[in-house]
Amino acid sequence: MDRETFHNCCSLYIEREIPYPKLFKKYLIPNQPCMFSKKFTEDWNCRKNWVTADGKPNFQRLLHEFGDAKEYNSNPKQIMPFKEFMQYWREYIQNGHSAPKGCLYVKDWHMQRNFPKHNTYKTPIYFFSDWLNEYWDTIEVDDYRFVYMGPTGSWTPFHADMFRSYSWSANICGHKKWLLYPPGQEEFLRDCHGNLAYDVTAPVLQDKGLYPQFEEACQPLEIIQEAGEIIFVPSGWHHQVYNLEDAISINHNWLNGCNLDIMWQFLQEELSSVQREIEEWRDTMDTWHQHCQVIMKSCTGIDYGEFASFLKTVASNRMSFLNSCPRNADNCQNLLAKSLFALGPQHAAFDLQRVLHIFESMLSNEDFKRLDPSALSFKPEELLQEIREAVRTIV
Repeated sequence: MDRETFHNCCSLYIEREIPYPKLFKKYLIPNQPCMFSKKFTEDWNCRKNWVTADGKPNFQRLLHEFGDAKEYNSNPKQIMPFKEFMQYWREYIQNGHSAPKGCLYVKDWHMQRNFPKHNTYKTPIYFFSDWLNEYWDTIEVDDYRFVYMGPTGSWTPFHADMFRSYSWSANICGHKKWLLYPPGQEEFLRDCHGNLAYDVTAPVLQDKGLYPQFEEACQPLEIIQEAGEIIFVPSGWHHQVYNLEDAISINHNWLNGCNLDIMWQFLQEELSSVQREIEEWRDTMDTWHQHCQVIMKSCTGIDYGEFASFLKTVASNRMSFLNSCPRNADNCQNLLAKSLFALGPQHAAFDLQRVLHIFESMLSNEDFKRLDPSALSFKPEELLQEIREAVRTIV
């Protein structure tokens, strides 16, 4: 899809601010992608400081701000200091985008976590309802806010985001090409062994012996993202991304009440997959069910016990907010409270109702019932009753 067609033929492009409820109903609930214009990022400090006048990465400024960063990941997988990557990137450009080390791509750098006092960017209100980072900020273990940096030619293979979360990605400089497939289309992009394609543009996919269902897949939604624009990638939309120029982007994985059911379904499918893999040892292990949870967490990053704790954190924060009902943002004690205030009590009520729905489903799940009660720091039945009472009060 070329640029003009993308702007004119569809409602995916958001040129200027729209009311949050409109985005909620038009994109979040239906799980549809969209792109925000560069107007939404024009006041970000990183747009001004990380980019030169001709739109290239400002290596000098980046080194000044982050030169003391110890290490981060790049692709092919290796660890290197920030200074070393900046030097590599400069030389890569000078050598006509070629280097003995290959085309390295910085991914999943936790810049916000490592440099919390840097006022680098402002999360748009459309992405305020972010339960994923709310939970991980609460337990102070991790976050899902990343910076990506890569030269022309770097790319991300075909995948869907972790936990089947949403993601948003703001291009600070450079152009990207996105190939997006709606949920379910990925099943046609598996080889004869069931493995997902690594590169959906590779000629090998034309081989019917290796990829027997490839011709049944729809054409991807192809989008060129310019500097300053923000793309919203919905849950379960598999995608492949190319840096058409030297590029820097800021990315968040996030989820909320709109896609919580998709995450819960994904976790059930992941556990079922693990159970099938080790089914032959089921009758020989007393702790087979617990072992399945351990394997699941090692593969996906979460198990049923932590998912329950995740729901508890979100519910507790909403009940506390609704009980306190601050009259203005100045009365909010932290960033979470300010976000909840900005979204309003109706949104908090919606969140509670969504948690209640999934928590009821979880407590009736046979695999959840088999969890060791000592693995939870709370009593699920008591929390369920507390949420029910809170929802009844709201309704």
